Amino acid sequence: MALPRLFARRFRSARTWIVFGILAPVGMLVVSGIMLLDLRKDAWEKAEQTSQNLLQVIERDIARNIEIIDLSLQGVTDNLKLPAIANLSPELRQLILFDRAISAQDMGVILVLDERGDSILDGHAIPARPTNNFDRDYFQAHKAQGGRGLLISQPLMSRLTGARVMVLSRRVDKPDGSFGGVVLGTLNLSYFTRLFDRIGLGREGAINLYLHDGTRIMRYPSHGGDSGVNVAGAPNFKRFLREGSGRFVGTSSLDAVERHYAFTQVGTLPLILNVALAVEEIEAEWRAKAIVITAIVVALCGLTIGLSLLFGRELERRSAMQAELARQSRTDALTGLPNRRRFEEALTALRGDAGHAARPFALLVIDADHFKHFNDRYGHAVGDDVLRGLAQCLLASIHRPADLVCRVGGEEFAILIPDGDEAEALRIAERVHARVALLAVDSAPIAAGSVTVSIGVATRGAPGADPLTPSDLYSLADAALYEAKANGRNQTRFVERRRGVVDRRQASFRLAGA
Repeated sequence: MALPRLFARRFRSARTWIVFGILAPVGMLVVSGIMLLDLRKDAWEKAEQTSQNLLQVIERDIARNIEIIDLSLQGVTDNLKLPAIANLSPELRQLILFDRAISAQDMGVILVLDERGDSILDGHAIPARPTNNFDRDYFQAHKAQGGRGLLISQPLMSRLTGARVMVLSRRVDKPDGSFGGVVLGTLNLSYFTRLFDRIGLGREGAINLYLHDGTRIMRYPSHGGDSGVNVAGAPNFKRFLREGSGRFVGTSSLDAVERHYAFTQVGTLPLILNVALAVEEIEAEWRAKAIVITAIVVALCGLTIGLSLLFGRELERRSAMQAELARQSRTDALTGLPNRRRFEEALTALRGDAGHAARPFALLVIDADHFKHFNDRYGHAVGDDVLRGLAQCLLASIHRPADLVCRVGGEEFAILIPDGDEAEALRIAERVHARVALLAVDSAPIAAGSVTVSIGVATRGAPGADPLTPSDLYSLADAALYEAKANGRNQTRFVERRRGVVDRRQASFRLAGA
């Protein structure tokens, strides 16, 4: 039963509700913070998965198209080695050499160039459209070294179609192994635009395709002049080249936008592809949710704190009212002194206090002499002034905070003196008589010396040798008071007990100081 009462007291405490009003919002903020972090993590995981999926789809599409073109180029080089190919009619020769290449989607031109760079066979025209590509880098590379396999050029302007293309080429060898020319196919860069245009990347998103030497083949969306730019020195590209595939967050050297990059090499080709999503756009949806959730949580926290403070203030007000009511219930309204109820509580508590159990205490019971005379002659208002004056005299007669002055009823007062012996009690009684002798009442012709009091004193010794109870002590002090009144008033009587037995018939009284 003690535990529930403890909790009940705690929840009636204003401090508890104020602490709760602080801890509850803090808890809400912590939970909301964890939830927002989870939402942010989900947004990043979604972006990373989207980037990876896009990267795989685009990489496979590009690798497949380049593979188709390369297969066409290999078919041309293989068929050119057939002895009978030269004896066929131009139409039949074109059909045999280029049947797989002409149908390739996004194919530009497919040509066979001789060792001087002149076009000798054309997949789209008979005779071949005249052009010379001797000065192209890919031509010079094949001429200088055999066995290079498929070469992919930087973005070029086609001399036949005028379109921007990427050239894929293979070397053609003569029967003796010497350089015999180049077979090439072009892939229109519009292919990449068409491919990337179907993908939603956001306003700041981008897709880039690079050669291993750092040349940008294509950027989507294009910023004008992006194609053909070399970014080999850029930190991001160095990481692409070094790691081959992966993902990271970095800042673009082109526009200084922070992006999440997912990148990979395209098959076994010397191409690097990346999909870049702007960090701000990845977190945009999360940020909007975070603002709404934060606003709601802050509002709820404010409401919780406000209600807790109001409730705590109400509890404080109620506690103060209860304390005031308790104080009033133990305070005499006329004199402001503790009343009889407070006196009895103090007397009982003093008797049972373990800290005072081995020490004595004394009790003075004081009664105004002939008080009815003042009431009958001057009225109750003057009688009240006399009582208030007496209260001040009694308060002025004690000097220790532990001493307690009470009005126990009518014109009767009491002074409880913890750790007080007979000598201390009698000293206080003398001060009371001296103070009262100076009491004058301005509201009536009551001069100093007109008001007197009678005092009864009793003491209690150590509990091991003194069985006296609080009620016994009061009875003895009260008996001593009446002894003082019976012997002429305006005096103090002290009770003397025989063998510690509490019995008025065995108690004697003597005049203080006698």
